[in-house]
Amino acid sequence: METTSKGRLTQPLIRENGAHRHATWDEALDRVAQAFQQQVKKHGPNTFGMFSCSKTTNELNYAAQKFVRTVIGTNNIDSCNRT
Repeated sequence: METTSKGRLTQPLIRENGAHRHATWDEALDRVAQAFQQQVKKHGPNTFGMFSCSKTTNELNYAAQKFVRTVIGTNNIDSCNRT
């Protein structure tokens, strides 16, 4: 039994000079972290927001709000728990 679709990505791609190239997970995550840091420095932490899902676990929602509040530095997090 095949566990993945033939068209599914199995490793990160990074765009350079208009083309994509394969990258390691560490490189891709480092790039995301650097981009987040640049935007927070340029526009402030309230430029970010996060929306979490009520269908996930309490632990994942807790981790999401902890990340946004402690790493990014904003309280802009919401979910659809009220519905």
